[in-house]
Amino acid sequence: MRFSDTLKMASSGMWRNKSRTILTIVAIFVAAFTITATTAIGAGVSAYIDKQISGFGATNAIVVTAQADTSGDGPAKYDPNAQEMFGRSLVTLTEDDITKISQVKDVTSVTPVQTGSPSFIQSSGEKFSLRTQPLLKGQNVDTVAGVEPQSGASPEIIISVPYVKALGFASDQDAVGKTVTLGVSNPLTEIETFTATVSGVMNDSLLSGGQLFVNDTFQKRVTEIVQQDLPASAINRFPTAIAYASSSDPEVLTQVKKGLEDIGFSAQTLEDQIGVVKQIFDAITIVLTIFGVIALLAASLGVVNTLYMSVQDRTKEIGLMKASGLSSGKVFALFSFEAMLLGLWGSILGIVAAWGAGQGVNSLASRTFLKDLPGFDLMLYPVESMLIIVGVILLITFLAGTLPARRASRLDPINALRYE
Repeated sequence: MRFSDTLKMASSGMWRNKSRTILTIVAIFVAAFTITATTAIGAGVSAYIDKQISGFGATNAIVVTAQADTSGDGPAKYDPNAQEMFGRSLVTLTEDDITKISQVKDVTSVTPVQTGSPSFIQSSGEKFSLRTQPLLKGQNVDTVAGVEPQSGASPEIIISVPYVKALGFASDQDAVGKTVTLGVSNPLTEIETFTATVSGVMNDSLLSGGQLFVNDTFQKRVTEIVQQDLPASAINRFPTAIAYASSSDPEVLTQVKKGLEDIGFSAQTLEDQIGVVKQIFDAITIVLTIFGVIALLAASLGVVNTLYMSVQDRTKEIGLMKASGLSSGKVFALFSFEAMLLGLWGSILGIVAAWGAGQGVNSLASRTFLKDLPGFDLMLYPVESMLIIVGVILLITFLAGTLPARRASRLDPINALRYE
């Protein structure tokens, strides 16, 4: 018997009892739908987080801060490098610290993070508050028009979509190349202004925290105003610095972190900072997937029951096939194909239904709770993942069908023909 004939007979036998078959397929459908939906959510969240990480900085970047003295049981010793910020003492980095960091093995360069942000931004009308951050090496921005701020002689800033309308620009593209005025408060709380060019427009992101990115010239001008007329001991202090390792290899990053910690600094890679967020989402996805697997295992019991009933109903037919020369292996294959066809129907219908539901969820989310995070598709359906789901379900239904198939293949043709 050819493979195509075996497949046709299996399909015909599967639909012999339509009610029983449909109920079994529905059980598999529920499991496939659940697993597909949770996989899609996991893929969507992971893709967005990966996108945000790529926009957070180079993979070989390490965030370095000064370690606060927490030793001893009594009050902490006074540190002249500490500055008061929001009522708390923050230990800052000095130029000497930057030099020490740059001398650590496998550190190729160090970029101190300058402090200070403008008080307002203005185009031609009303003033709006803002927070800025210098664009770091290797950092990517999700631009919708123009480009990210470029290093150069003139200050540049990339604004987010909400600022376009607020500042009076006709469109995202219209804002590109326009000049805006920034106001910065000096140590005497007097506002000094300077102008900057809008290099582009970007989408807000989860990790940017509503901050707008600027180039080095922009940040230098802000810092000059913020530190104007301050004593030398109060300037050139940095809350953090970005150290760039010679490679993004995990072993190299670990060695650089250890080297920095050995000389008294705290060091974190981007993976360290974002890893907790990913772990939380991964844990939620795993828990939801477990429910889908439980449903799939329950559905596999339905496959076993369906095929056992099929074998019982078709005992005489099996006896006739074996008496006509059909081998035990062919009989086993026939019922195994029936089990896998149940899995194939259930998995395909479940994936298609989950995909359709996902399109609706993505559309609703983009208009409601994810409207402030453009580019975030909550549910994604990678083809590879969908094929794996189908393959796993086919494997499980095949294994579930082995016992009934084995029973059918071992039936004695004489006894089977006598079966009432």
